[in-house]
Amino acid sequence: MTTELAIFWIFASLSGLAAVIAVFARNIANAAYALFFSLGAIAGIYGLLGADFLAITQVVIYVGGIVTLLLFGILLTNRSLEDLVRSDRRPYVVGVLGGVGIFGILLAILATARWQIEPTPALEGTTAALGYLLLQKYVFAFEFSSLTLLAALVGASYLVRRKERD
Repeated sequence: MTTELAIFWIFASLSGLAAVIAVFARNIANAAYALFFSLGAIAGIYGLLGADFLAITQVVIYVGGIVTLLLFGILLTNRSLEDLVRSDRRPYVVGVLGGVGIFGILLAILATARWQIEPTPALEGTTAALGYLLLQKYVFAFEFSSLTLLAALVGASYLVRRKERD
């Protein structure tokens, strides 16, 4: 077993374990923390695969942004745990049956797939090529999307500002 393969299995195990904890956690804040570790481990897998831009994007947007937004939403709501707990077990039964069915389908696909393992060439970083494409070939689409995001930010800040009193 190579070092890269061992690190991959560490990241994959951490991501899977954290995802299971996020799904089955009773405390929603603990579920958000587990989601943080799961998404961070996925960013590590992207880094191992040589997709450095995707790894950094995963960290900045999902780990840094989405999980932080979830934690703010959790901590700023004043709902008690009793409001969140349901006594009806039917959704859990349907979810477990659906999960077992999807797992069976995936297992059948994996069992019948032909695996051709070929050596892959050394991976290069993707950031330079992506930057070149965004700022040369697709510069108009890039600038249009940045102006659209700027307009959305200005509109959102206008909507949430406090009304001035007369």
